[in-house]
Amino acid sequence: MSKIKETSVNYENKRNLSKECAEVYAANLIGGQWTLAICCHLTVGKLRFGELKKLIPGITERMLTLQLRKLEENKLITRTVYAEVPPRVEYELTKSGQQLGPILRQLEEWGKKHKKF
Repeated sequence: MSKIKETSVNYENKRNLSKECAEVYAANLIGGQWTLAICCHLTVGKLRFGELKKLIPGITERMLTLQLRKLEENKLITRTVYAEVPPRVEYELTKSGQQLGPILRQLEEWGKKHKKF
């Protein structure tokens, strides 16, 4: 879940809703424009940080780092560091993350149809 102060009413409401409603739980994991964009790009395969940065115009390095950490924490992506000079780091969807593929394609189709109105 996102970083909301754990003492806030909003945090408690979000936590309770996530426990009771699988759709809310899922939306909390993948919600947000950056998270969806990252997942969409990773559906094609492994990408490095710089490649993701180029594919997502407007995202700052800090925001990309934070979003990648969140996705890794939620077990939607894996981060592989190779012992090379310079270091190489690749990100890819986990099996759970790969299961988002059909959902993301459905969102894309819905978005295309909805944008026409």
